[in-house]
Amino acid sequence: MENNKGKVFFVGAGPGDPDLITVKGLKCIQSSDVIVYDRLANPELLNHARKDAEFIYCGKQPNHHPIQQEQINEIIVLKALEGKIVTRLKGGDPCVFGRVGEEAEKLVEHGIAFEIIPGITAGIAAPAYAGIPVTHRKVASTFAMVTGHLCQDDTISPEKWKALATGIDTIAFYMGMGNITYLCNQLIHYGRNPETPVAVVSWGTTEDQRTIISSLNNLEKTLQEQDMPNPAIILVGDVVHLRERLSWFAENSRD
Repeated sequence: MENNKGKVFFVGAGPGDPDLITVKGLKCIQSSDVIVYDRLANPELLNHARKDAEFIYCGKQPNHHPIQQEQINEIIVLKALEGKIVTRLKGGDPCVFGRVGEEAEKLVEHGIAFEIIPGITAGIAAPAYAGIPVTHRKVASTFAMVTGHLCQDDTISPEKWKALATGIDTIAFYMGMGNITYLCNQLIHYGRNPETPVAVVSWGTTEDQRTIISSLNNLEKTLQEQDMPNPAIILVGDVVHLRERLSWFAENSRD
């Protein structure tokens, strides 16, 4: 029976622009029997699948998870146990807040083979399309990616907040739009300059990309004046100033 089991490929779909998927990731889509995809994987990528491939949507939105993570785990396991080749298509990179660890652990429990195909993560790509490199030899030598929606659940200890605020040049917050005020206040409280520039990039790398620039102490007010829909990356650091010279991507809507 062991040889009858299928295999699962965890594929990073990239940040939104379908051209940013890796060659290996695209090959996985083209050869799979089943594709289990999420909300942030560009649906255009499904056009590369076989005509007889099965598509299973497992998308989640902020505060709305119609399919729970446990159900997603079960779907992947069951399809692989049927002997299918499964691509688990995730927006960005599967290892960056993509729960690939949880899903892969379930496969290990059932003796199912898998591979992880990295993708381009939004915390780097969205700022890049906005003209903001997350590092710069003269401006920023350290960079951190932080999940923003769990911050108020004591996921980040005071010690870590202090380290983020004073020891990291550039911070990319994922899934943080609902906690904007808290995030900014925490960074200021633990020692970050209130005037530190902040960029919010919505729907990065897509035709709907929009960017606003503000500062830690003024971001809440700025967002009250301008609607910035999810998904969005919040980028904190002096590299944001580089956008003035390096902006290259024609955004759909400028303010």
